[in-house]
Amino acid sequence: MPSRIVVRPREYHDSVRLMRLSQLLRKEAGVSEAMIMMATPNNRKILETTGFCSEEARNAKPEDLIVAVTAHTEEEADAAIATAAQMLQKNTENAGNTVQAGTLDEAISLDPDINFACISVPGSFAADEAEQALERGLNVFLFSDNVTIEDEKRLKQTALKQNRLLMGPDCGTAIINGTAIGFANAVARGPVGIVAASGTGAQEISCLLDWMDVGISHIIGTGGRDLHQDIGGATMCQALELMAQDPQTDIIVVTSKPPSAIAQDRVFATTAKIGKPIVFNFLGATPPVDTAGAEFCTTLAETALATARHVRPDASLPCAPQVDREDFIRNALDTRKPVQRYVRGLYAGGTLCYEALLLLGDIPGGVYSNLKHDSHALTDIFASQGHTVIDMGDDAYTQGRAHPMIDPGLRNQRILHEAADPEVALLLLDLVIGYGAQDNPARNLAEILHKARDIAGQDGRSLPVIVTICGTRHDIQNYNEQLEQLEQAGVMVARSNAEAVTLAKRYVEAINV
Repeated sequence: MPSRIVVRPREYHDSVRLMRLSQLLRKEAGVSEAMIMMATPNNRKILETTGFCSEEARNAKPEDLIVAVTAHTEEEADAAIATAAQMLQKNTENAGNTVQAGTLDEAISLDPDINFACISVPGSFAADEAEQALERGLNVFLFSDNVTIEDEKRLKQTALKQNRLLMGPDCGTAIINGTAIGFANAVARGPVGIVAASGTGAQEISCLLDWMDVGISHIIGTGGRDLHQDIGGATMCQALELMAQDPQTDIIVVTSKPPSAIAQDRVFATTAKIGKPIVFNFLGATPPVDTAGAEFCTTLAETALATARHVRPDASLPCAPQVDREDFIRNALDTRKPVQRYVRGLYAGGTLCYEALLLLGDIPGGVYSNLKHDSHALTDIFASQGHTVIDMGDDAYTQGRAHPMIDPGLRNQRILHEAADPEVALLLLDLVIGYGAQDNPARNLAEILHKARDIAGQDGRSLPVIVTICGTRHDIQNYNEQLEQLEQAGVMVARSNAEAVTLAKRYVEAINV
């Protein structure tokens, strides 16, 4: 089929807009594939792995725009390129009579009471925008990633001087006074405050609490590097002090990946002065022996349960029926070919991925990941080896692209790639719903899994799939509808990430018996 690749020099567009334009272009007559993306190094590699390549595209710069299409005929390919040009020329129309400010100062002038800024621009511009907001007395939710750690340190020092809160950079989740910001879920209000250097960690805990009828006062995200030794937990300590003073918050949850020693000491020094119950979840860290009055939990699910029992002593985690799990393993073993040995985890949520990596860690042969920095670090983030678990929301995958919770295209490609690997025994996935996520992600995932099973089936292989849905009954996507679509697609759905990973591990262990 004919392809067309056009490079438009020095033309920047928002990644979410480009994702939507790509989706629209795929619906044009005769178009079988369409990609409109910024020419970052990883995006150029994605183009090549999907069959799009040209010398001009290989030499494009990150600030250039690439339009690539494949169609059934030459005429349809040319028409698609022309349609893409028309789409890109159109200015985004304001909704109704809404006034849209062009600068930060214009936005503030529209309402002098504004005290909060949400910033989502390319990382190279994000630090300057955040600094301007802080200097104007605003609290900042900095969604942007690819901000240097030096800029983060400087911004957080500025925030402390201004007595303002800087959540981020790379802060994906917050709920302030019941208002969700970024990726968050529709959860009930209640007495639990969450301070999180883990976006999907906060989502998983808050969703499981909601299922146990325990509500949330606030979620304050810190950004994933806040507990790095160079940052020292600046935002986390600030957030803990705010939670301590908040009359709506009776119990505090702290969740993150393992902190640096200096950050951990500062956090514990802060919590020692708080007279409220505190539940810690430092994924993969060894609990200290000298921190009296605090609870330490191993998994996100355990953290939610321990927290819920402060409010409802009889609380219990939701889970799939035991018979479902046993039948799943039995059927997967019965239909497996001997060559199928490895689990492949493809995660949109970074914290969910990290938890999976920890829970699978003692599998014989170990687990490879883009989150590792030892002998099991992936040498090529676009190719799995052995047991592999990947955070597809990592900066390396999202430069110039929307997050996989918004645009699952890259993960979909990877699912098909894994399905073609005869050694893959199981796919382990997450599906995060809620604010900021796709309107109906289960439908999209079910469609791609149908294609994946067709690929495996051509070689006579089955392809078992386990998915954990991170969401609530009240999310706009409707948890039960998402569940039903996945179950109809033959997917085993777990009620927590820990449950999903434990089931995957049991299957792999059964293979090796």
